[in-house]
Amino acid sequence: MSKHTYKVIEIVGSSPTSVEDAISGAIEDASKTVRNIRWFEVVETRGHVENGKVAHYQVTLKIGFTLEE
Repeated sequence: MSKHTYKVIEIVGSSPTSVEDAISGAIEDASKTVRNIRWFEVVETRGHVENGKVAHYQVTLKIGFTLEE
């Protein structure tokens, strides 16, 4: 494995469907402006409740990307 230096940023994704969709959407959106994304970590999960049912999922992610030389 070669030597890497990573930068870590925090983003928040949301979805009315699922936690997985919130994660996927956040990573897809971040990859439009952040290059070299290598990993992510879910640091918080929460949601919105309406009429006794889950209406929205929200996840906070840390994403790591390699710095360019």
